[in-house]
Formats: sequence, structure tokens, C-alpha cells
Amino acid sequence: MTHTPHELLADLPEHADAILKMKASDPHFARLYEDYHDINRQVHRSETSIEPMSELAEVELRKKRAALKDQLWHMITTA
Repeated sequence: MTHTPHELLADLPEHADAILKMKASDPHFARLYEDYHDINRQVHRSETSIEPMSELAEVELRKKRAALKDQLWHMITTA
């Protein structure tokens, strides 16, 4: 397991311009982006023991993060 935060812009640098434009122009995309960022931060803080949580809670957050990333990816690639 890595303790690297999975920031969307860092994970998808080739789509950074599209992400920033969509974040500014599409409220639904912006909300999903913020949700992803919030969950990603929680997972990272748990992984690095800054704010530990149960393994089950962390797994559930990872699933939510993956689902949000899939949804955002779909929006980015079909825009």
C-alpha cells in the first residue's frame, strides 16, 4: 500500500485543462470533484496515521473514492 495521495489532477495530468474548465463551468462536476477530494484526503490521512480509522471504514472510503473517480473520468472523457 502506498501512502501517496491520489489527487485527480496529478493522476490525470493530460486532462488537467478539461478538469479545471469543467470544475469552473459544471456545478455537478465541481461537486463530485470536491467529494472526491474530501474522501481522498480522509483516506490519505488514515493511511499516514494522522487520523486513523477502522480498516472497514477505510475500505468503504476507498470504494467511494474509486466510484467517484470512475464517474469523473466518464464525464471528462465524454465532454
